[in-house]
Amino acid sequence: MEKGLLIVLSGPSGGGKGTLLAEVKKRGFDFALSISVTTRQPRTGETNGINYFFKTKAEALAMRENDEFLESEEVFGEIYGTSKKFVMDNLNSGKSVVLEIDTKGALKVKEKMPNAVMIFIVPKDLETLHSRLTGRGTETAEQIAKRFGKAKEEIAKAVHYDYLLINDKIEECATNFIEIINVEKLKTSRDKNKTLIESFR
Repeated sequence: MEKGLLIVLSGPSGGGKGTLLAEVKKRGFDFALSISVTTRQPRTGETNGINYFFKTKAEALAMRENDEFLESEEVFGEIYGTSKKFVMDNLNSGKSVVLEIDTKGALKVKEKMPNAVMIFIVPKDLETLHSRLTGRGTETAEQIAKRFGKAKEEIAKAVHYDYLLINDKIEECATNFIEIINVEKLKTSRDKNKTLIESFR
C-alpha cells in the first residue's frame, strides 16, 4: 500500500493555517490532522482524542523517555508533543497527515522525517498580518504586540521550509497547496515511484 504524505504546515498567528486546511478539505483533499498530546487539563467542550490526547505528566514523560514523540516541548510547565504512533499509523494506512505546528517543532520533525513536506504560510505583508491580529478583537494591545513580534521571528525561519504560500486570496492559496501535494507525489524518492522504477529493470 502506498504511504500517505507527512505535511508540516507552519505560519504566524493570523497567517490563515486553519482557513487554508478547511478550504483544501472542502475541495476533497483527504488528510488526518495530527492531534497533539498535552498534559494540561481539558477545557470546557474539549474531548480526548479529538482536540488533544490528554495525558498525565508521568505518562507524557514516559512517552518522551520511550521516544514516542516526533517532537515535544514544555510550555509553562505542561508538555505538548506529536505522537509518533498516531502519525505513522495514518501514513502506513495510506492517509496523508498534516502537522499544524510552530517552527521549533517543525524543524525537529524534519530532522527525524526528512521526506516531510514543509510548507510555510504567510499573509501578503506585515500590514495585513497586523490587521488580522487586531481584527479579532479578543486580545489586548500588549498581547497583540507580543504575537506580532513572535510572528516576525517565525517568518524569519521560513527559509528552512520547502515551500512558501502567500495567503492573499484563500482560493489561490488552496490551489497552490494542492498543486504542491500533487508534485510531491511524483518525486522519485517516494516509495511508490521507487518501486515503479525498479520494475523497469
